[in-house]
Amino acid sequence: MNLVDFSASSLSIFPAILALGLAIVTRRVLLSLGLGILSGAFLLNDFSVANTFSYISSLVMSMFISDGAINFGKMSIVVFLIFVGMVTALMTLSGGTAAFAEWAQTRVKSKRGAKLLASFLGVFIFIDDYFNSLAVGAISRPVTDRFHVSRAKLAYILDSTAAPMCVIMPASSWGAYIITVIGGILVSHGVTEYTPLSAFAHMIPMNFYAIFALLMVFAVAWFQMDVGPMRRFEYQASTGSRLGDDENSSASIEDELGIEESSNGHVSDLIVPIMVLIIATISWMIFSGAKTLDANGVAFSVLGAFENTNVGESLLYGSGMGLLSALFTVFKQGLPKADIANTMWIGAKSMFGAILILFFAWTIGSVIGDMETGKFLSSLIEDNLSPQLLPVLLFLLSAAMAFSTGTSWGTFGIMLPIAGDLAGATDIALMLPMLSAVLAGAVFGDHCSPISDTTILSATGARCGHIDHVSTQLPYALAGAFVAAISFLVLGFTDSLAISLFSGFCVFVLVCLLFGWLSRRPGKLA
Repeated sequence: MNLVDFSASSLSIFPAILALGLAIVTRRVLLSLGLGILSGAFLLNDFSVANTFSYISSLVMSMFISDGAINFGKMSIVVFLIFVGMVTALMTLSGGTAAFAEWAQTRVKSKRGAKLLASFLGVFIFIDDYFNSLAVGAISRPVTDRFHVSRAKLAYILDSTAAPMCVIMPASSWGAYIITVIGGILVSHGVTEYTPLSAFAHMIPMNFYAIFALLMVFAVAWFQMDVGPMRRFEYQASTGSRLGDDENSSASIEDELGIEESSNGHVSDLIVPIMVLIIATISWMIFSGAKTLDANGVAFSVLGAFENTNVGESLLYGSGMGLLSALFTVFKQGLPKADIANTMWIGAKSMFGAILILFFAWTIGSVIGDMETGKFLSSLIEDNLSPQLLPVLLFLLSAAMAFSTGTSWGTFGIMLPIAGDLAGATDIALMLPMLSAVLAGAVFGDHCSPISDTTILSATGARCGHIDHVSTQLPYALAGAFVAAISFLVLGFTDSLAISLFSGFCVFVLVCLLFGWLSRRPGKLA
């Protein structure tokens, strides 16, 4: 199929802008994504109705069938979501969530403690962002509900600990992918003073957005900083109101599953399935990576295993083991099989909305890729610019690209090689700062994007309305990005990591003081 080339045209950003703008204005995500897909498809096929229909049909089919076989990468994520929904529902049926909430209430004494619990869990479960959002959401939600923390606040905590932790941890699916890409860039530019792993380690403190986003989470949890739309949601939660009861809210999804909980539940009925899921997922990541290393005749190493792991397969098998463990907890209580089967259906059904949004997000991601939006955006900085400005400009451009495309990894794949080429052509000493700026910008843009799968899954994990999560998280994400931009600007001109971090921290403190003042300022809350 011959598609129109928009790589040098500003029209390449039109489908993304249309979808994002409509999503924010109308708060109807599927309609917005659908119109974005249609507009891009018509442009790519020169407004031919027949070719447009054929093109969209091929995109939809490719999500299920790829190269004559099942598209395991995407279908494994779908099955993973369904399994996690079932696990969550079964933990509710077993009484495990209620028992954990009762247990946590004796140890977590306040609303602040509930938010800090979710924050620390988000930091420690860093193996994969999908898994982080859903697993931490399942564990934390009973406790945050008990202490009247809004679902929007929980979604913010999930989203702002998942990707920032994954992007700075080498032993994660993100870290392994990034290390692999960086290795090729270093070789192509003849940089021998760093190994891929050591380069990644040096880049961790330069990933300013990830660092300050994580600090912001704990500052928000500790100092009760509720700004922007988050104030209304926190007020509603504190007064016992259901979130999103007004007719304009996107939180019209059921907040509760309507499952009658067993009175014989124990804390272990929640902890054990989650731990089995975590351990099984990590174990399969190592096993599948080791199998790939062995097939290639490479000696085993933990980092090498993570670099070569099959993430989709690991999540699938891990969630399957978690589901078996959750089934064991309800069968041992002798609960009626009809109730168990109905609960599994309710759990699976609770994920259908998120899965449908994911399908639309994947489709528009393909359309945006064919529109070559990333190539057009990257061309905007190829003019004569001061090398000192390149880190902050790469941060902003990567953010715009990730926001438009809804994918951090796609932005990494496009922008990391571009950053390497720019560093090689201007100042090789800025190689690591430029690469770090791309990582930071991609995570920030991904955080803000309504079409990002991480955004969708964080809202799902918290059982929060999708657009409600986007709108309430935005002020905090923008604040973190502002601090990061200042830090990258200082880094470009001083070439000093210490001065950059100190400057960023000073600005971060000022932002927190401003947020604290805004949180205490009288204003309309509901």
